[in-house]
Amino acid sequence: MRKSTTLILVAAGSSLLAACGNGGGILGRDRPDEFAVQRQAPLVVPPDFNLVPPAPGAPRPVEGTASAQALDVLFGGPAPRSQVETSALDRAGKSDPGIRSGVGDPQTNTVAKGQVTRDIIAAPEGDGQASQVIIPG
Repeated sequence: MRKSTTLILVAAGSSLLAACGNGGGILGRDRPDEFAVQRQAPLVVPPDFNLVPPAPGAPRPVEGTASAQALDVLFGGPAPRSQVETSALDRAGKSDPGIRSGVGDPQTNTVAKGQVTRDIIAAPEGDGQASQVIIPG
């Protein structure tokens, strides 16, 4: 009798715990994505009253997406180029649009800089107080 009571209680408890899971039962409902929520801009009176009403479900034209707003806040939108930057870009000239495809081509000519350049690039960071010069020989 004790074993059957214990077995019934264990079976009932496990079925109750299984109902708590996210298996689509009573508690398994769809929840909104908390990261997709963004503030709505306040309503404003349009300057022109002859506007066409927006289509249902269309995004607001003045808002944009949350990621676009974040980029605008972080980087402040496009800034005019300085005279030095414009001059450097003019001297550099236009690049080939397919340059990235040509870089990995086996027919592309490259220059081997050697072990010294690799050693300079792989050198540890620091202020140079403990640095040494090793002359290969």
